[in-house]
Amino acid sequence: MALSSNAIHPTKSCFLHTNSPKPQQPTFSLFHPTNSNPIPCRSISAVHAADKNPIVSDKFPVSASPSNETPAAAAAGVTTIASPSTTKPERWSLDSWKSKKALQLPEYPDKDELESVLRTIESFPPIVFAGESRTLEERLAEAAMGRAFLLQGGDCAESFKEFNANNIRDTFRILLQMGAVLMFGGQMPVVKVGRMAGQFAKPRSEPFEEKNGVKLPSYRGDNVNGDAFDLKSRTPDPQRMIRAYCQSAATLNLLRAFATGGYAAMQRVTQWNLDFTGHSEQGDRYRELAHHVDEALGFMAAAGLTVDHPLMQTTEFWTSHECLLLPYEQALTREDSTSGLFYDCSAHMLWVGERTRQLDGAHVEFLRGIANPLGIKVSDKMDPNELMRLIEILNPQNKPGRITIITRMGAENMRVKLPHLIRAVRRAGQIVTWVSDPMHGNTIKAPCGLKTRPFDAIRAEVRAFFDVHEQEGSHPGGVHLEMTGQNVTECIGGAQTVTFDDLGSRYHTHCDPRLNASQSLELAFIIADRLRKTRIKTQQSLSSHPL
Repeated sequence: MALSSNAIHPTKSCFLHTNSPKPQQPTFSLFHPTNSNPIPCRSISAVHAADKNPIVSDKFPVSASPSNETPAAAAAGVTTIASPSTTKPERWSLDSWKSKKALQLPEYPDKDELESVLRTIESFPPIVFAGESRTLEERLAEAAMGRAFLLQGGDCAESFKEFNANNIRDTFRILLQMGAVLMFGGQMPVVKVGRMAGQFAKPRSEPFEEKNGVKLPSYRGDNVNGDAFDLKSRTPDPQRMIRAYCQSAATLNLLRAFATGGYAAMQRVTQWNLDFTGHSEQGDRYRELAHHVDEALGFMAAAGLTVDHPLMQTTEFWTSHECLLLPYEQALTREDSTSGLFYDCSAHMLWVGERTRQLDGAHVEFLRGIANPLGIKVSDKMDPNELMRLIEILNPQNKPGRITIITRMGAENMRVKLPHLIRAVRRAGQIVTWVSDPMHGNTIKAPCGLKTRPFDAIRAEVRAFFDVHEQEGSHPGGVHLEMTGQNVTECIGGAQTVTFDDLGSRYHTHCDPRLNASQSLELAFIIADRLRKTRIKTQQSLSSHPL
């Protein structure tokens, strides 16, 4: 498909998934951030621009200043409530983020080419639809209440080089397997969200990398520059955004086909096992589970209950990525004519990372105005006051499913820090979905120099996450994993015992180490066992205290 780099279309009509009973032809208004005379657009004035009829929240804002709390209060995790702010909220518009400090953005040498590429992307159809994002928000609200469980997983960073149907299928298939394991153990719906179809950009700790006296820009993901250490590869190239768009659209097209075309049917549960996990302990456990599912389906058929229902033939699957490359995200943001809200149509869900979640930063400013479900990555450095203020900015109406807090702390820090965050959220009356990212807090350097993550540390953080929520009486809402369906050797440990010496044999990641299929399935069984124990304990508690 030929793509013109200078094609400019001021508006584009797109079909939008909607539950409206009346047929409509919604349109998306497109804006040109680089045009000195942009098409007039409706700016949304609100604390939270993603609300159609916004009102200022009647909650007292939480102070983000450390000076407002005593050392004793900070040590105890006590949140200090500040006086109500009388500052008039700033108006949000599609490009209001440009007035804020933007971190982790590349410097493009050719500004004219950048503007041309962004206008081209603005003319493209959306990758996802607003109605799908709204449905995902409803599912995440169920996870916040303990009635569903989020499984979010996929590549650390997608690459152009490894883009092929088999890799997409294998990652989707292991997510299906994990979902079946979790659903069987927890006896609750599993919300499957991929780090796929757009997870290219990566934040870096340093803007430059130096080797043998040569200093070049850091690799920021295939949608920005190349990973080869030479000037041509490392120079940010805006044309890569067009290739990323095309790859994302093609990936989601295949995922939709897998999810709705019969591949995800529960009757195929025994066929999802990957060849290299077939003779492992996890493969044996999965076959046993699949046998139980087959027996249940047989019982349903014998009882006259149809297994041809769409719920048994298809699965819901959504996409997500870190909101990092703001010019690209803005170019794919559309106003939904059925609701009047703005959606970033590059993915169903986006999250703000640890390095870009500044309260007065460009990324938070952009995200507060879009209606997609949002994730917030939270490390042990997060102060409860700051978290409360961030949630208030992004979700002042306290809409369930809007905010997912993704914790990444390491097991020991999790046990110390997470309780204070949970208590602060509870005191503020905020409704959030709590999710564990056991990957980023457990990265180490192997003797050979490669980055890796010990499976035992990942498992320990997941257990700490569940332990803390059980202690606090809150709901563990899901897990967020960097993983792949490929048989890689990037994380050490697990039942198949990947060692430091094995790392070099199949170390394919472009960025951070990922769990392979066997390790992912092993972790799913560990989580499912915990969900099952929690379910049984809850049932016993209810039976011993009848109404």
